[in-house]
Amino acid sequence: MKILLIGGQGQVGQELQTTLPAIGEVVVWDRTHLDLTELDDIAPKVVAQQPDVIVNAAAYTAVDKAETEQTLAFRINGDAPGKLAAAATNCRAALVHISTDYVFDGSQNRPYQPDDKPNPLGAYGQSKRAGELAVQAACDRHIIFRTAWVYGAKGQGNFVKTMLRLGAERETLNVVYDQVGSPTWAYEIAAAMTALIPTLNSANFGTYHFTNSGAVSWYDFAVAIFEEAALLGHPLKINQVNPITSDQYPTVTQRPHYSVLAGEKLAHLICRSAPHWRESLRKMLKEYLLA
Repeated sequence: MKILLIGGQGQVGQELQTTLPAIGEVVVWDRTHLDLTELDDIAPKVVAQQPDVIVNAAAYTAVDKAETEQTLAFRINGDAPGKLAAAATNCRAALVHISTDYVFDGSQNRPYQPDDKPNPLGAYGQSKRAGELAVQAACDRHIIFRTAWVYGAKGQGNFVKTMLRLGAERETLNVVYDQVGSPTWAYEIAAAMTALIPTLNSANFGTYHFTNSGAVSWYDFAVAIFEEAALLGHPLKINQVNPITSDQYPTVTQRPHYSVLAGEKLAHLICRSAPHWRESLRKMLKEYLLA
């Protein structure tokens, strides 16, 4: 099996570089190999590779900047996945496309199922939903793989790394408590996706959710990060974390207040349950802080 991994230098992409070789030959592309803003280049470059599976781990992820860079966000998150899907159809490849909990508005009080109706609140979520629709329209052999609250030891900044930095600089910190989701280690995403790909057939293409299990607020997640980091001997100044509301920490884009994703459909298919978020956080911090 030949797998073309697009977005290989991102948080999930770097983890996929370590997991995907177990199931096939992997060709890794970053933006130097394929610029997703150059839409006309996508199909010929991809088709030339003749992959069996395309994994799109690339995205525009600046949630607030997307409001002022909507054209760019929609080109990368909306238009480019459609071009990848068309290329996949051309060479009879399967396309695995990563999406987000931000396609939902957070108004539910139960975990979102893959077939629940999306209603994104801001430009970022809208651009990701546009990508989902483009993939569905252009390629029957697709997987839309929604995940949420991603962090990892590899790649650029994320909430965990930001908290570790601020916790080493400040004695007090305010963190939002009225947004609830499932923090998800990028390695676990890569492992689940690697388990999913060999099962793909005409009966199980479609949309799946994957996150670490359990649900927590950003505030409680921050407290857990500091607790686990302290146990590993990481130097911290922080001695007080204050819970605040979203209204007290206004952002350009409204975030979903509840965006927990139901992962039973994927767990049943790959015969493995997602580890609890705190267990994965502990493992990630050991990798990141003790390396």
